[in-house]
Amino acid sequence: MDKMILTRMEYYGYHGVFEEERKLGQRFYVDLELELDLSRAGQTDDLNTTINYAEIHEKVKDVVEQQSFQLIEALAECIASTLLDAYTGVHALTVGVTKPHPPFDIHFQGVTVQLRRTRK
Repeated sequence: MDKMILTRMEYYGYHGVFEEERKLGQRFYVDLELELDLSRAGQTDDLNTTINYAEIHEKVKDVVEQQSFQLIEALAECIASTLLDAYTGVHALTVGVTKPHPPFDIHFQGVTVQLRRTRK
């Protein structure tokens, strides 16, 4: 299966367990790996035979910036189901959501949740 990979898309969202996080918001990064057949697009050089990654970016942006979740696991799940519902040509996908500045008194690059979902 071919893959389309979108790396480190950046959004500003209002997600977190603490009310302050959901009020003030913060930056989130999303990585996507979509598994689909890209052979026709490669042969025809026609945007209509593939998935427009600008549209994917907008769909993910709507989820991250217009909804609010306590857990990044729930955010990732919503992104996965939104994309699987919208793009029937996607056979499976992996979603990674990174929260680079969790509200803890520790220093690290952030926490990432990664999940893989397949079409049922």
